[in-house]
Amino acid sequence: MPWKRSATEQGATLVLLVFCVLLGGAWAKTESVLYSFCAQSNCADGDGPSAGLVFDQKGNLYGTTQYGGIHTVEQNNGAGVAFKLTPRGKATVLYRFCAQKNCTDGANPFAGVVLDQKGNLYGTTYYGGVSGYGVVFKVTPKGKETVLHSFCALSYCTDGANPSAGLVFDEKGNLYGTTYYGGVYGGGAVFKLTPEGKETLLYSFCAQNNCVDGVNPSAGLVFDQKGSLYGTTQLGGDYGYGDCSDYGYGCGAVFKLTPKGKETVLYSFCARGGDNCSDGAGPDAGVVLDQKGNLYGTTQGGGNNNVNNGGVAFKLTPQGKETVLYSFCSQSDCTDGWTPEAGLVLDQKGNLYGTTANGGIDSKPCFPQGCGVVFKLTPKGKETVLYRFCTQNNCTDGLGPGAGLVFDQMGNLYGTTQQGGAYSGCNQGGVGCGVVFKLTP
Repeated sequence: MPWKRSATEQGATLVLLVFCVLLGGAWAKTESVLYSFCAQSNCADGDGPSAGLVFDQKGNLYGTTQYGGIHTVEQNNGAGVAFKLTPRGKATVLYRFCAQKNCTDGANPFAGVVLDQKGNLYGTTYYGGVSGYGVVFKVTPKGKETVLHSFCALSYCTDGANPSAGLVFDEKGNLYGTTYYGGVYGGGAVFKLTPEGKETLLYSFCAQNNCVDGVNPSAGLVFDQKGSLYGTTQLGGDYGYGDCSDYGYGCGAVFKLTPKGKETVLYSFCARGGDNCSDGAGPDAGVVLDQKGNLYGTTQGGGNNNVNNGGVAFKLTPQGKETVLYSFCSQSDCTDGWTPEAGLVLDQKGNLYGTTANGGIDSKPCFPQGCGVVFKLTPKGKETVLYRFCTQNNCTDGLGPGAGLVFDQMGNLYGTTQQGGAYSGCNQGGVGCGVVFKLTP
């Protein structure tokens, strides 16, 4: 594919929405790094955060890193960690993955975590588990981990395989998520998991000819008030023009899934024909809902500036009418951002906030594609870049934000970058091991 598949989930969770709807617009300008990863020997504190963050009621942040932690024969760079970060930037590693033989406890969490009312963390790992195809895990506030489900427990991985997205709770404490592969047809799945770890497969993608129902969901899910789930698939759908047609599938879809497992494709990308995909292509992140039931999200590819295949931010009505709010790389050298891999968050006024993994400043470590930006988008599609990464020497302010953002109660924005920061010599090479950052109004 012409666009890079993100290791994240960016999915839109209810936890993010709770913080967003309480807030007005946050005009973030000043960036500060709360934590730079690989501050400890062998990156025991983590390396390469690719997912977003979540707050507890005391203002502590929780997240994951893909790498770092325990270096083993199975995971020479470490299998990742789950961490806690205080408002003042003190980091605590709650759990280091691959602590068990053959990584049966999970390895490489691509997505972030969700919290229950008792402070337990729940998430997924892309690898590890009994069969090596990922797990759903629970970590207590004291750092005790329990594997709730190891994927590919059934023949041919019909229960799902390789979850790259995070989880969402229903009112009864059940967990819902997606897997990138597996399911009955091998194209990924939507699953439900009880608090005790009993899994139910809600939908298997590529159930229809040519995967017009979607294939390979890489993002998480979001609920509406009636209990229906919404999400995206990276490929599949009705249309397969241009580069994504080379794979025999479409360019991605937005779907709705009822509580009984009936799937409806609300929109198939690249519907406007030709090689341009001006309406977007390849959604790697999930969607967020407003109070009227409109959905908002991003695609990595497509848009009106297809020399650079910059991606779009889009709005989708409940009836499936799509509007492109913004096509990235509209400015010279993509200073407005390029390839949004993460989802969006809403403020109370309907403004949208997000990140692009590339674009911005073409500094040496990421020339010529840029080091990524944080942006604001009004409901009418006017974009403002709030911050361009790698404005500091050696990108100590961060590089390559591949995850979404979260607000605090003061309107500050928080997120992660996969690279950059004060320390190097890790899996990322010489450009730093990733940071947690804060943007203040």
